[in-house]
Amino acid sequence: MVSFVTRTPGIHGGSTSEFESVGKVIEGSFAPSSIALPLSPLFGTDGIRGRVGELLSAPLALQVGFWTGLVLRSHALITGPVILGQDSRNSSDMLAMALSAGLTAAGLEVWYLGLCPTPAIAYLTSVTNAVGGVMISASHNPPEDNGIKIFGSDGGKLSKQLQGEIEAGLRGLATSTVNVSNCGRHFSRPELLADYREALKKPLHNIVSLQGMKIVLDLAWGAAVGLAPSVFKEMGASVISLHNKANGDRINVNCGSTHLEHLQIAVEEHNADMGFAFDGDADRVLAVDNTGRTVDGDYILYLWGQGLKEKQQLPDSLIISTVMSNLGFERAWKKQGGNFIRTAVGDQYVQAEMMRTGAMLGGEQSGHILCRHYGFTGDGLLTALHIAALVKTSGSSLSEMVDQSFQTYPQLLQNVRVEDRDKRIGWKDCQAIQQAIALAEAAMGDTGRILVRASGTEPVIRVMVEAESAEIAKYWTSELVSKVGEHLG
Repeated sequence: MVSFVTRTPGIHGGSTSEFESVGKVIEGSFAPSSIALPLSPLFGTDGIRGRVGELLSAPLALQVGFWTGLVLRSHALITGPVILGQDSRNSSDMLAMALSAGLTAAGLEVWYLGLCPTPAIAYLTSVTNAVGGVMISASHNPPEDNGIKIFGSDGGKLSKQLQGEIEAGLRGLATSTVNVSNCGRHFSRPELLADYREALKKPLHNIVSLQGMKIVLDLAWGAAVGLAPSVFKEMGASVISLHNKANGDRINVNCGSTHLEHLQIAVEEHNADMGFAFDGDADRVLAVDNTGRTVDGDYILYLWGQGLKEKQQLPDSLIISTVMSNLGFERAWKKQGGNFIRTAVGDQYVQAEMMRTGAMLGGEQSGHILCRHYGFTGDGLLTALHIAALVKTSGSSLSEMVDQSFQTYPQLLQNVRVEDRDKRIGWKDCQAIQQAIALAEAAMGDTGRILVRASGTEPVIRVMVEAESAEIAKYWTSELVSKVGEHLG
């Protein structure tokens, strides 16, 4: 792992100075401040995420920007800009300015897009000479949380190695030398979003029109409010929009991909063909069919996979998903001759497995869908457009397509709040919990599955039980949730 001692110009115009540890502040230089960091890793399954004012603060964002800038520069063949964007949270402005200050202090130019979906950052990073991208968002989390997602120059999530180098700098463990002789500059570049908009439409525009389709969009008061309705209208659809203003106090609150009730009601009231609900940064999407029924990421992967397979665009008929995907989905896909590989939860793990195997389609039950024919990362808006096009060209309704796909196994998922971060990370060391899991697995055999894991994005332990009957799933979920709460909650 490469790490750094930096020599930077003084922010007040003084001479250069060296620093080696967090907490050693050198007057007149850009040096790490004494920021209290948790003992557990800062980077979770999707960047750095936490409560604003607790884990996330302007001083931390400044340092994250600085060390991110140094790491990205050290691995770049040609020094280009960093593309920076944000969602609608009230804290996003503050974090954006702090990150930009750190990135420019590291000698990088910043192209600031303002409010935009996370996939726009990934796409624009991949098609420009940018050395990386940074998105400020806590995705589906509540308004009081926020996060920092970092992308490499290829538009993919930053590798574990580079995340480790950034964290080493933040913790004062850097030892190599990188010189920064000039500060970068900050430029507002919202016009670049037009390129992303065209990239969304281009694969479909000459193939299919959504003319005659009525589609409801739940924008979650978040990052997609300025793009999603107009793109669907430009593709010919009649659009009804819910929660369609940027609102940092209400982002994800009882709406979006984690709360489908309003979307389901609107689809039925407007007799719509379908509805799509995005999360706060629009990197994932869930659908509702014309009867108001939820169409989750498993169904999206199955239907899109079938479409690609028919066009011979799905190598080895392979789909990559995670341990959360329903057993009914896996068995139905294999029954028709498909191949299926599971990964750990997190779209970065799905992406890595897709790159390793050459798979072109993968994703998560929660709605992170990756199709390498059209992009490198999960993109809720792109996925929604392609599912709408798939329905349009099929001549069937979305509900009919779902009916002909597969039956899910009863699956229950409950969260147990565990505020202590270190307890959460180290939950596997609790013998009582491990014994309870072993007992449940032995009782169900091959008729069900159990997954207990610490969330990488929220302060919870997630307990999932899947079984052939709802009664069995309910029983073992209750048992395990009680055990986790007793020992960790």
